[in-house]
Amino acid sequence: MSGALPLLSPAPPPAASGAAAFFDLDKTIIAGSSALAFSRPFRRRGLITRRAALRSGYAQLLLLLSGADADTMELLRRRITALCTGWEVAQIRAIVAETLHDIVEPLVYAEATELIAEHRANGDEVVVLSASGQEVVEPIAALVGADRCLATRMGVADGRYTGVIDYYCYGAEKAQAARQIAAEQGYRLEDCRAYSDSITDLPLLEAVGHPTVVNPDRALRREAALRGWPVLTFADPVALRLRLRPPPLRTALTAAGVGAAAALAAVGWYARHRPARS
Repeated sequence: MSGALPLLSPAPPPAASGAAAFFDLDKTIIAGSSALAFSRPFRRRGLITRRAALRSGYAQLLLLLSGADADTMELLRRRITALCTGWEVAQIRAIVAETLHDIVEPLVYAEATELIAEHRANGDEVVVLSASGQEVVEPIAALVGADRCLATRMGVADGRYTGVIDYYCYGAEKAQAARQIAAEQGYRLEDCRAYSDSITDLPLLEAVGHPTVVNPDRALRREAALRGWPVLTFADPVALRLRLRPPPLRTALTAAGVGAAAALAAVGWYARHRPARS
């Protein structure tokens, strides 16, 4: 991709520390997929059918079980893009705004909010980089105290999604985003930090001087061991205002995208379609 990146919020003043901290979103700041977390309110508003919700639940189950590898991310991208074609952008923004605290707060890792607060106290610029859509990522980034974010941007015509992706903030694009932000703000990448759970973000982790893996998938865990990178475990997804209370079972299932029915349906689908053992 050439030219300026489509930054989704105005650039803040350069950080007092002269460095930035780049955070992945899904499974790094929140438990599960931000793109699928709103399946239930979208279904209630008639945007998706029960069958589509169950299919999303199966895709989310794959993500949770196998890690966010390239094939799984492509599966999620295709399904979510197909689902949202024709949706009104204003309606999506309204649903996210109305349900943000109920849907997202229980999924936010308390450890992530503490780490973000620590970076802000140190004078670092906090940037969220996510393959999820702009309309979902922006309010979540604001909720956790990030300075700005960069996310996937869907094509829009006459106020509706066209089904075309104008910018996909994924893989090497995240590293390019970090390089451009550092250049614009006068940061040395050697002084910057990055946090991610997924091997697909290896280019971003390689681009900074201080990479850290969070809840890593198996491939990234192996890479971190080979390179001597720090490994963090975030395991406390609770509401920001109720950090000391454990999430209820329904909240845990919501993190899988669509709740108990979808999770059970996804397991049933896998049991019926898994390859036979030899």
